[in-house]
Amino acid sequence: MDWLGRIAKLRQWTRSGTRAPHKPLLLLHALGRFQQDADSELRYSAVEKDLQSLLTEYGPPNRTTPAYPFHHLVSDGVWEVRTDHGHGSPGTGVRVLRETGATGRLAPALRTALRSEPELLGRMARLLLDLHFPPSLHSELCEAVGLDLEPAETGHLVPARRQRDRRMRDLVLTAYEYRCAFCGYDGRIGTVPVGLEAAHVRWWAFGGPDDVDNGLCLCSLHHKLFDKGVLGVDDGHRILVSQHFVGHSPAARQHVVALAGRPLIHPQPGAHPVTADHRAWHISQVFHGTPRPATAT
Repeated sequence: MDWLGRIAKLRQWTRSGTRAPHKPLLLLHALGRFQQDADSELRYSAVEKDLQSLLTEYGPPNRTTPAYPFHHLVSDGVWEVRTDHGHGSPGTGVRVLRETGATGRLAPALRTALRSEPELLGRMARLLLDLHFPPSLHSELCEAVGLDLEPAETGHLVPARRQRDRRMRDLVLTAYEYRCAFCGYDGRIGTVPVGLEAAHVRWWAFGGPDDVDNGLCLCSLHHKLFDKGVLGVDDGHRILVSQHFVGHSPAARQHVVALAGRPLIHPQPGAHPVTADHRAWHISQVFHGTPRPATAT
């Protein structure tokens, strides 16, 4: 059985680049539980809160429920659901999943494969992470679902649907003259920039091209917050800060809250700024909540 092929082709609701990471998040959670206890089962009523937290933290801004992936993942052949009445999912209703004692776990054949090929778990997890989330969130997501992936497993990943252009980082950092587009940070050790990264505005996993007009040069902090939906960029190329972000320390206020409404540092003349369609995708699919009003300067 080509389990990696199945994982790469999960049936997901898609339209115009809309994110639907419900099944990948449930699978990552299930792999984390399997790694801790290969015989464990996930009773819906017991894991509903954890799954909802994952969807809220790593899913799109629109409200959703973990009941949908818990039921629909069965159709992909990697998941099974049982209730107090026997085999089979009772549907996507939250109440019926709770009241029937619905319990899910990885499909029997997949559990057998994971036991006989220990490295398969890491390869599946890496593939899910690569296809559905930006690299800046991978280690944090693994920690959130309880996955412990050895660094050596990185090389086991089969090629994804397309390959990243490794030149993008140099092109984006050069375009922004090695400065964070949000805060202007430009640290170096000798001639080597440190703490500066090329951020995809429209995520690579969702068709975002490896082009300068889909990239921002950001410091490590602001790259992480941008991918988490704390920060965004509006149509006027001004920085958005989500009202969901809370930070009372001087550092949080200075490095995050004070960015609200601040103009983005533009790329040098001749380099293309981020296009409107990529900005719009990030606002609709990543940015969380309502922007804070501009900070008075």
